[in-house]
Amino acid sequence: MACLGLGAKVSSVYTRGALLTRRTLPNLNIFLSSRSLCTQSQPQLTVRHQENGIRNIILNNPKKRNALSLSMLTSLRSDILADIDNDDLRVIIISAEGPVFSSGHDLKELTSAQGRDYHYQVFQLCSEVMSLIQDIPVPVIAKVNGVATAAGCQLVASCDMAVATEKSTFATPGVNVGLFCSTPAVAIGRAVPRKVAMEMLFTGAPISARDALLHGLVSKVVPEERLEEETMTIARQVCQASRPVVALGKATFYRQMAQGRDAAYATTSRVMVDNLALKDGQEGIRAFLEKRKPVWTNSTEKAHE
Repeated sequence: MACLGLGAKVSSVYTRGALLTRRTLPNLNIFLSSRSLCTQSQPQLTVRHQENGIRNIILNNPKKRNALSLSMLTSLRSDILADIDNDDLRVIIISAEGPVFSSGHDLKELTSAQGRDYHYQVFQLCSEVMSLIQDIPVPVIAKVNGVATAAGCQLVASCDMAVATEKSTFATPGVNVGLFCSTPAVAIGRAVPRKVAMEMLFTGAPISARDALLHGLVSKVVPEERLEEETMTIARQVCQASRPVVALGKATFYRQMAQGRDAAYATTSRVMVDNLALKDGQEGIRAFLEKRKPVWTNSTEKAHE
């Protein structure tokens, strides 16, 4: 099969968000608009605001421990995908209101009374949101200040980066209530060593933020008073880079991680050449040689074929 040209490759990264917005789940039409779920008597389940290229999404249901109910997942999905292909968006931060980042699924939605079809919708949408975080063209940072369990821990593991406070803890306790954390295991098992993941899954015992850092579940642990500053420092650093270069790099990273070594080197070698053909790729090299700051176009225009 002929390889895609650079424009097609990079454009596919940019349009992935648009493609994802058109994805639907069976029998889930009533849930596709997150804002329609917020009645006058209910708080907005997620809060979104954006400034200087940095989008903050806050899980906003602390009374229910920010449980990832079907409505919460729908709201989170909507906030992630909003204007995802807008060049002004450079990075997303996901945080939470209250002492619990997220307790995972709402167990009230998982009783027999809801039925098998409803249960399937919950896990299908959750899997879509977790995959979406890694499929969109901008990096996603989890900002964790508290407890992250089950699907909440899965959310942290799914993010590209995670900054946590020293008091934060992480667990997959489903086994203790008779529901093994099989879907959280997908993200967690790809973030931490296998035996660490298995101990978390089989015992349900929480691990500390320091252990989470040691095993790769989070990328940085900081005192609570420095959480905002440290997370924003990372976000601002991301904003200084070329958006299409970051998008191409993120997509390639996840693609090559699923490949064998030789295939991964073949993939990344082609992408490095494609990256060099971007105007921003050549601008960065010229700026380095000329000892000046690069001036990015933040476009997918090519400098050469």
